[in-house]
Amino acid sequence: MRPLKDALARRAMGLTAALPAALVVLIVAGLFLRSRAIVAVEPLSKLLFSSAWQPLQGKFGLLPFIAGTVWVTATALALALPVSILAAIYLSEYAPGWVRKAAKPVVDLLAGLPSVVYGVWGVILVVPFVGNVLAPLAGAASSGYSVLAGGIVLAIMTFPTIIHVTLEVFAAVPRSLREASLSLGATKWETTRHVVLRKGAQGILAASVLGFSRAFGETMAVLMVVGNVPAVPRSLFDAGYPLPALIANNYGEMMSVPRYDAALMAAALVLTLIVLFFNVLARRTLVRAERRGR
Repeated sequence: MRPLKDALARRAMGLTAALPAALVVLIVAGLFLRSRAIVAVEPLSKLLFSSAWQPLQGKFGLLPFIAGTVWVTATALALALPVSILAAIYLSEYAPGWVRKAAKPVVDLLAGLPSVVYGVWGVILVVPFVGNVLAPLAGAASSGYSVLAGGIVLAIMTFPTIIHVTLEVFAAVPRSLREASLSLGATKWETTRHVVLRKGAQGILAASVLGFSRAFGETMAVLMVVGNVPAVPRSLFDAGYPLPALIANNYGEMMSVPRYDAALMAAALVLTLIVLFFNVLARRTLVRAERRGR
């Protein structure tokens, strides 16, 4: 009976482990089936690269929303990466033990705050700051509800993800490599730059991609500060309209318009596939970095 019980337990645990992957497949399949009404009649190139979003006229170009998502996400990462990596370097290599212990709960707290809190904070502080300070300094006119405001809010939201993963990557670098570098006369910063950063380069890349995925799919905070104008942004001070905001704002409304529901499902499918791709890429890169660290 014991071999039989072991076999049953092994199969039960295997099925349980396969459940998350099956859920992802089901989500993608469900979105595809719901979007077939528009994918079957509209060329994919027209759907993805057309700027015309006029549901009442049957025009469902997703380019403004894809461009808005890319603009906001790229801005967020450009702001978040330097700060997050430098913070991780300090906490890993320079900070006293008590500082490291005090900082980690704060990072976890930032990760646990609801996105609507970040959104409200962005409306109260970031939007006026962009509209009244940064835009005039750059010689631009802006209401403050812009790509830059969304990027700033998203950058703060991605800090915990990038810092946490980067700290794990640095912890995987063998202590012996640091000691060998220091024993050869290298300074602390030279050891960090030439040993820790070089050894953890792939892991830092994975942390960046995970932060990208976190920012790419964010909805509520961006929806509140980015402006929600269905046009391709031309600068950081222009309003944008990311894909998650499009879905959150419009799903459930105007469903009597032909193919409107299918267009929103197609937008959700595009968003899911992009986020899934970058998550898989980040995970593979992180696994390779951990193996090299051993």
